Amino acid sequence: MLSIVIPVYNEEESLEPLYQEICEVAAAKQYDLEVIFIDDGSQDASWERIRGLAAADRRVRGIRFRRNFGKAAALGAGFADARGELVLTLDADLQDDPHEIPRFLGMMETGVDVVSGWKKVRHDPWHKVLPSRVFNAMVSRLTGVRLHDHNCGMKCYRREVFEEVQLYGEMHRFVPVLAAARGYRCAEIVVNHRPRKFGRSKYGLTRLVKGFLDLLTVKFLTGFGQRPQHFLGTLGLLAFVIGAGGLTLLAAEWAISRLPGMEPIHLQMRPAVIYSVALLLLGGQLLSIGILGELFIAYHDPQFRAYSIAERTRPRAAEPPAAKNNP
Repeated sequence: MLSIVIPVYNEEESLEPLYQEICEVAAAKQYDLEVIFIDDGSQDASWERIRGLAAADRRVRGIRFRRNFGKAAALGAGFADARGELVLTLDADLQDDPHEIPRFLGMMETGVDVVSGWKKVRHDPWHKVLPSRVFNAMVSRLTGVRLHDHNCGMKCYRREVFEEVQLYGEMHRFVPVLAAARGYRCAEIVVNHRPRKFGRSKYGLTRLVKGFLDLLTVKFLTGFGQRPQHFLGTLGLLAFVIGAGGLTLLAAEWAISRLPGMEPIHLQMRPAVIYSVALLLLGGQLLSIGILGELFIAYHDPQFRAYSIAERTRPRAAEPPAAKNNP
């Protein structure tokens, strides 16, 4: 089964045309699928449209949030509710073309685990396209996952990816990066991007700031998520050494100035004293935070695994039966 997960936020006019296009593709290719609409706190008639589609077609299901929680939360709810072996996401604004679905499934048959769309030719204003390209290049550079369009809403995943990748905040655009960090294979295909017919974009300039902050988080999670001390400890040790070295040099200079015939110096007048003490304290704090991070990772979740198993040669051995007490 293919599960199609569609987050919705004030898209009442586009839902029925989108549903019709999905049905056309499913009928032509004889797909066994389900369509899950997640209403992320819409203020228009989107939920009424979803209820109508679900009443007319048992393949359609709807989930309604009490308020707007964001796209990552909507996708997370859809992934948790999906029953298909493959999960495909697309936006509800009709800019993603459902006729691309067969190409995504064809790429999945090559053995990859995540297929991301690439809107090579975009029908958006330049002030949205240019920052997006800069952001995508930066993500690829920092994470090593070379995709042209990390922000594309049309992606396809194997279901098991979401057993190990958790969505929160606005991490939905980084699922391929998080999946690749767990050892899953990612690919990319060029998709048809259509002009917007209804509504308006839900993203503004604040998206760039949030995206950059999320990128820093993803870089830390994928690079140092299991050993935060390697990052924090390195910075802390460097600051500690520089601060201690500065205080040592200042102390030696002060001692030498006290020798007969030398002009005495007054350390309270030297800004280097403040800088050295600040670096010493900062270094100690970073080292302490790194140690706390290591303890948190080691003990916060005994079920957490720092690895990802692709397959086994045979099923895992069953637990031995409990011993029975003799009467």
